[in-house]
Amino acid sequence: MGIDPGTNVLGYGVLRIVGGTPRCQVLGVVSLGKYKDRYQKLRHIFERISALVEQYRPDEMALEAPFYGDNVQSMLKLGRAQGVAMVTALVRDIPVFEYSPRRVKQAITGQGGASKEQVAALLQKILGIGTTPKELDATDGLAVALCHYYIRSSPLGTSVGERHGEGGVTGGADSWAAFVSNNPNKVK
Repeated sequence: MGIDPGTNVLGYGVLRIVGGTPRCQVLGVVSLGKYKDRYQKLRHIFERISALVEQYRPDEMALEAPFYGDNVQSMLKLGRAQGVAMVTALVRDIPVFEYSPRRVKQAITGQGGASKEQVAALLQKILGIGTTPKELDATDGLAVALCHYYIRSSPLGTSVGERHGEGGVTGGADSWAAFVSNNPNKVK
């Protein structure tokens, strides 16, 4: 499951892997604009993600990390939304992974500076999804899930600045020994 945290619109996508091929199971958004109270927004995020987790039972959750811009208040709001999504997974013992927006775009399009529209168009081709949703936050959530799948299923993921550790992906490079240790089912 991939989540693009937001306090007005939160995007999500769930992939199902069939024979090593990712397929879109669902993508959508959680609209939060009708909630004026920030705590009600956080509660609704928890409730909706909880329902999605119960319905689709993901093995892992990947989140887009908040963008570090000039607006500290905006970053704090996004961090809260991301934290609620994390807790929703963690209380169910679902491992959580985090990727920067640039890393997600790079994994999908090959370009870290790609637009939301470019990401959506490539997801349509890669996953064979129908029309692009009105809210591109939905395809952003799906892109996070696909980025995570690419990194977890490739030994190159550890050589391009990701480290697979307990509870997530963090910066830094790892060795092949660590990859083998973290992925015993991929080594024969």
